[in-house]
Amino acid sequence: MTETTEAPVVAEVKTPSPTTEAVPATNGHAEEAPAGEKPSEETNGTSEKAADDKAKAEENAPPVKEMRAVTLTGFGGFKNVKILKKPEPSPQAGEVLIRVRACGLNFQDLMVRLGAIDSPPKTPTIMGFECAGEVEAVGEEVEGFKVGDRVVALPEFRAWSELVAVPTKYVYHIPEEMSFQDAAATVMNYLVAYILIFDLVSLREGKSILLHSVGGGVGQAIVQLARTVPNVTIFGVCSKSKHEALAATGLIDHLIDRADYVNEVRKITTEGVDVVLDCLCGEECNRGYGLLKPMGKYILYGSSNVVTGETKSFFSVARSWWQVDKVSPIKLFDENKSLAGFNLRHLLYQQDGSAYVTATVEKIFGLWKDGKIKPVVDSAWALEDVAEAMQKMHDRKNIGKLVLDPSMEPKPKPATPAKTKNKKQASEDKSGKKGGAGSDKEDDKKSAENGENGEKKEGEEAAAEAKTNGDAAEEGAAAAVNGDSAEKKDEPAAAAATNGDATESEKKESS
Repeated sequence: MTETTEAPVVAEVKTPSPTTEAVPATNGHAEEAPAGEKPSEETNGTSEKAADDKAKAEENAPPVKEMRAVTLTGFGGFKNVKILKKPEPSPQAGEVLIRVRACGLNFQDLMVRLGAIDSPPKTPTIMGFECAGEVEAVGEEVEGFKVGDRVVALPEFRAWSELVAVPTKYVYHIPEEMSFQDAAATVMNYLVAYILIFDLVSLREGKSILLHSVGGGVGQAIVQLARTVPNVTIFGVCSKSKHEALAATGLIDHLIDRADYVNEVRKITTEGVDVVLDCLCGEECNRGYGLLKPMGKYILYGSSNVVTGETKSFFSVARSWWQVDKVSPIKLFDENKSLAGFNLRHLLYQQDGSAYVTATVEKIFGLWKDGKIKPVVDSAWALEDVAEAMQKMHDRKNIGKLVLDPSMEPKPKPATPAKTKNKKQASEDKSGKKGGAGSDKEDDKKSAENGENGEKKEGEEAAAEAKTNGDAAEEGAAAAVNGDSAEKKDEPAAAAATNGDATESEKKESS
């Protein structure tokens, strides 16, 4: 924000006498000092110079460059997500400045909007954890990146903007053949999926997996990675409306509706499953654990059950955790089962797992180059339409990844509906309809009057023009031209002509 400074007050200085010297004015008054003492310049002269220098610097400073950014102005509903102008960032030491071409939308962003995550940011803040684009500038001490490099990044917030400065430990080179949309749809989803499948579960041939939210971005990534292991059976849980589209991919062995998935799984296999991957939390933890075979593994990697409405519900958060049974190590020991959890955000930003994540990203891009994985993009949205995109994810209607594209034009807004009639017009219309033949006569009379008025329009305009040009009183003529009938009461004809309302005398003359 540009600071404003007030001009220094200049006081009239008295002509020094032979025995006195004028002291520069302070507070608008000149003071006299005894002869032989130097005037005090520190109180005024120095401040004047500093103020002048500051004013000149502000005047000569280049205008601040701005960018569009998806900004969260407060926790709660979609109305708090706005597109605002923000100053363009500059890369600091160890950072690169990225011109964003595509952004990834994740369920975690919905939880941030609600303020339903641990250590939520202070608002207002720029949203987003995932973006892809080109390096536009590099800061000091940056190695391995240069201007023009195509990259994808996982900053902790600030990704949903036209420009973002990111520490290099969260930035990754993308293959030359990969589009920016595919890059934004790949990194976070496949990071989670890869770590779950290969590092935590160590999936092997012949095993079975129960997967919640199989139609989402992470769900689709898990399915594709699981298919790289031979003879794996996948139980995919999602809403019934997605079954037809997911069945067409041929990658999921059993599609099950979420409403009664436990019984459905039991009908297919009485033994249960080897792996349960749960992104819902709440009571699904207990159900999933109950479906495990001996030597089975249950992994919690999300808590989307917390998001039940547009705004944060304390009851939903509390219930999500209260419904989880406490499992002691003794119970795990007796039943030969395993429990685990995974939180990418904590690993990356709080537990300094950036080196491990970077190595995993390289493996994912290797699988992409080999054609073993391909991100599923549900749809792309302009920044201005982010609320609609978030609503679609909130309603669990997406199949695959939702992507934001800063270069896209927003959807046209619906036209403003026609104004409704006021009560008086509505009552007149209503009474007219009920009037029957009498109302028809009244309508005929009004039509005749309207026709007469239409025929007299030219005469009225001529009378108004004559009144304007030929009136001896200048004030009356001015009133007729300007339509100021309220101030010129002595010229009613001119005012009436200007306002389009003819007087009785004019009607007679025109007829």
